[in-house]
Amino acid sequence: MAEKRTTRKINPGPGNNYRARVRMYRQGFGDCLLVFLPRDHGEKDYTILIDCGVFVGTPDGSRLMRQVMADVLTATGGRLDLLIATHEHWDHVSGFIQAEEDFAKLAVDETWLGWPEDPDDDSARGLVKERNALAAALRLAQSGLELAGDQKTAGEVAGLLGFFGAAGSTSGAFDAVREKTDNVSYKRPTDAPARPDGAKARLYVLGPPIDPRMLSRSNPSRSHPETYDLEAANIFLNDLGDALTDQRATPFVARLGISLAVASGLDFFKAHYFDEPQPVAEERSDKFQEELGNDWRRIDADWLASAASFALKLDQATNNTSLVLAIELGDEPGKGDVLLFAADAQVGNWLSWQDLAWQVDGRKVTGPDLIARTVLYKVGHHGSHNATLREMGLETMDNLQTALVPVDEAFAHDKRHWPIPLPGLMESLAEKAQTAVARSDKGIAAAPGASLTNIKETELWIEVQL
Repeated sequence: MAEKRTTRKINPGPGNNYRARVRMYRQGFGDCLLVFLPRDHGEKDYTILIDCGVFVGTPDGSRLMRQVMADVLTATGGRLDLLIATHEHWDHVSGFIQAEEDFAKLAVDETWLGWPEDPDDDSARGLVKERNALAAALRLAQSGLELAGDQKTAGEVAGLLGFFGAAGSTSGAFDAVREKTDNVSYKRPTDAPARPDGAKARLYVLGPPIDPRMLSRSNPSRSHPETYDLEAANIFLNDLGDALTDQRATPFVARLGISLAVASGLDFFKAHYFDEPQPVAEERSDKFQEELGNDWRRIDADWLASAASFALKLDQATNNTSLVLAIELGDEPGKGDVLLFAADAQVGNWLSWQDLAWQVDGRKVTGPDLIARTVLYKVGHHGSHNATLREMGLETMDNLQTALVPVDEAFAHDKRHWPIPLPGLMESLAEKAQTAVARSDKGIAAAPGASLTNIKETELWIEVQL
């Protein structure tokens, strides 16, 4: 039986009826969050927009993103204090070009991006170059798989490449964010926490990690702590891309190979691989022999099958470059409640927070301390298996009130066959959250005995007031 918990009352700050408001939009499988921090003396709230996108293939995705951006315009009075794009995935940034007209009307004072997007940083340039090369090679691999008839693997690769939008579109959306204002900062976890003008809060950047070992670590493992890194994948996929670009769709050198076009016209290959099926064991029925054909002899696409695995590694590595934000409420550092926005951070990103520490007004604030004081958690990567740590994550959030999960389970399951959100994680969130677990697809699930007077919902958004 779960241990009985005591609900911690959250009180608004003096002179305000709330200390923060967080609006999660309900556009589908994607992230878009609008944060309001009240300023002193009744001035307009300090506003932060964190991402704005939806996954490729979402029905009416462009229309939904126009609705979201129009609401952002109305809710902010047409001006944002801070715009954050956490990482270069379509389901986090598509709205900046899908709702281009309304986004053009939105004034932005400051923009934050993660350090891996810094064009003046040598390490960042290397990461971006590798990521772009991998994505391009994987698109070629997808085409090769389709031509070779392996639709299943081609579909897996296409699904994962959907996080990057159409060719060049995600980088275009990211550029739209970068060009919105001249006041662009590329944030590192070593940066001092920022103090929003006029608001009782501090903004801490927890990720992306600077250590390349943490950037490359996607999945939890006790016996094998590291996963394939971008460099190893890049070597393989550059070779793959070269082969496909050369229209040789084969791992063999030209002098040892015969093209499919030539082979299909030769009697031997026609008899054994392309035309009439060869006899099989007599005890098998004629129908079985007819259905079997000669497909079992062909390995045209086998060498490309690992492309799906490398597409997954590319997706995870990009997720780990997520800019993670912790907002500490109140005047006193080290004491206030925390709002945690984990973007799509995966294992290495989370683990890197354990070593973070800042000196603020003579007081030490650490990464684990911020996690422990979290009262609102924007759940990482739509509730996937490797984007919320247990022992050094959710289990330490003893003050958690509300979990926000931007997800579309039907889209993830029916369209992409992804086990998102993870049932075990959703159960743990329900046990831990003292007020509610709010999902963009299914609405608000209250904790036993909890009052929901501080949570509102419409068809377009769910908003939590603290």
